[in-house]
Amino acid sequence: MSFDATADRRRPAARLIALGGAGLAALALVGCNATAPRTPDTRLPAAFEAPAGASLPTAALDQWWTQFNDPQLNGLIATALEKSPDARSAAAVLEEARAVRKGQIRQLFIPSGQIKGAASRQHTDILDQSGQGFTLGGDTDNYSAGFDVSWELDYLGRRKAGLQVVNNDLAAARFAYEGARAALAANVAQSYFEAKGLAVQLEDARQSARISQGLLDLAAEKARRGLSAGSEADSAAATLAQSEAQAADLEGQLQAARRSLLILVGRGIDPLASLTVDAALAQPPAIPAAVPGELLARRPDVREAQARLASAAGNLKVNQKALFPTFTLTPGVGWAKSVSPAFNFGQGGAGGGTVSTTTGTWTLGGNVSIPLLNIPQLLAEIDAQDARTEQAAVAYEKSVQTAYGEVENAMAQLASDQRRVTLLKAGEARAANAYAASRKGYAAGLTDQTTNLQNEQSWRTARTALTSAQTQALLRAVQTYKALGGGWSPDTPAPLPPRAASQPAETASERASR
Repeated sequence: MSFDATADRRRPAARLIALGGAGLAALALVGCNATAPRTPDTRLPAAFEAPAGASLPTAALDQWWTQFNDPQLNGLIATALEKSPDARSAAAVLEEARAVRKGQIRQLFIPSGQIKGAASRQHTDILDQSGQGFTLGGDTDNYSAGFDVSWELDYLGRRKAGLQVVNNDLAAARFAYEGARAALAANVAQSYFEAKGLAVQLEDARQSARISQGLLDLAAEKARRGLSAGSEADSAAATLAQSEAQAADLEGQLQAARRSLLILVGRGIDPLASLTVDAALAQPPAIPAAVPGELLARRPDVREAQARLASAAGNLKVNQKALFPTFTLTPGVGWAKSVSPAFNFGQGGAGGGTVSTTTGTWTLGGNVSIPLLNIPQLLAEIDAQDARTEQAAVAYEKSVQTAYGEVENAMAQLASDQRRVTLLKAGEARAANAYAASRKGYAAGLTDQTTNLQNEQSWRTARTALTSAQTQALLRAVQTYKALGGGWSPDTPAPLPPRAASQPAETASERASR
C-alpha cells in the first residue's frame, strides 16, 4: 500500500503523517513481538590444564617464527606472505569484499535517481487547412530533460542496521584474510622443518649405508680366508641393499619436499639448487604463557565467527524494521522545448517563421509505503533470518570451543614431545659414548672392526630416532603457536593489498570499520 503526496493538494505532509501513523499503529503489535538474538555462550576455563608456557612478549605470537632464530625460515615466510598464490588469492578475496562494501554503502546513503534526456524530430506536410488560409508543414524539434531523485527517510534506523551488516561482513572478510596469512606462515614453517628433518635422516641413512658397506667388506674378506661362512656376507649384502634403498627413498622425499616448499612460497619455477636445506635441527623455542580467554581476541577464526554473528544479527534487525512503513521523498526537475516552423497565408497577407515553446517544471513530493499485505511473507523472512542468526551463534560457540581444544591438545602434545626428545637425547648420548669407547678399543687392538662398526650403527639408529622426535617437536611447536592465534597482530592488522591507480582512495568510514 502506498500513497503519493504530490497528488494531494491539501496539506500533503499532514496526509503523509496520518497514513504513516495508521501504518505504525497497525504494525506496532507485530513489531513489539520481535526478539533480539541470544547471547552466545563463550565461557572458557580460567587456565589451561596443559603445562604453562614461558613469559614472553606479545611479539612472540605476532611473528612467532622469529623465535626459532633461523634467518632462512624468516626469509621464506616473508616471501610467502608477499608472493605465494595463497596470499595473493586471500588478498583478492578481501579486495572483493571491500569493493562490495563500498557499493552497499552507496546504496544505503546516496539518494537514488537518474538524469533522463530525449530528443526527437517530427516532419509533417499540410495537416491543417481552413477558410482563413492554410498552414504549410515542416520539421518540428522536441527536446526534454529531467532529473528525479528518491530518498528514504531513516526514521527507524534501518540504514544504521544495514551499515552494521556491511561493516561486519567486511570485518569477517578481513579476519579470514588474516587467518589465511597465519595459516600460510604455519604451513611454510612446517614444510621447512619437515625438509630439514628429511635432510638429517638422509645424512644418517647415507652413513648407515657406509657402515653396512664396511660390514660387507669384512664379511667377504672373512669368507675369502675361510674364517666365516659365506652366509654372513650374504646377510651383510642384504643389509646394505636395505640401507641404500632407504637413502634413495629419503633423497626422493627431500627433493619433493624442497619443490613443494618452493611452490608454497611462490617460487615454484626456481631451480631446486636455489633452496638449500641444512641437515641440522634446532631446539624448539619456548611457548608464550596464555590464558584461554585471550583466544577470543587472538584467534582470527574466532574473530571471523564473531563478526559473522554480528552481521546475521544486523540482518535480523533489517528484516524486523521492514515491517514498518517507509517514507520516501521524491523531488525532481524537468525541462522541455519544442521548435516548429510556421508559414501562413490568409486574408491579412503572408508570413513565416518558427514557433518555439519552452517549459520548466519542478516537483517536491513524498511516498509512504505500508506493507500490510506483505506481513506474512515478512514474518517468514524474519523467522528464517532468526534461524540463520542462531546458526551463526552456534558456529561462534563452536569456534571458541574448538580453539580451546586445539590449544590444550597442542600444548599437551608438545610437552610430551619435549620429554621424548629429552629421553632420546640421553639414549643417543650413551650410544655415542659406546661408539667412542669402541673406537678407542679398536685403536688399541682390543676390539675388532666388526664390533666397532656395529656400535657405530647402533649410534646412527639412536640418532635417527632422535631426529624423528626433534622434527615432531618442531612441528608441534609451530602447531601450538598457530593454535594460540599467532601469525598476526590484532592491534596492527596486516596491510591491505595495494589498490589499482583507477580505484578511489579509502574513505574515513572504511578505515574506521577496519
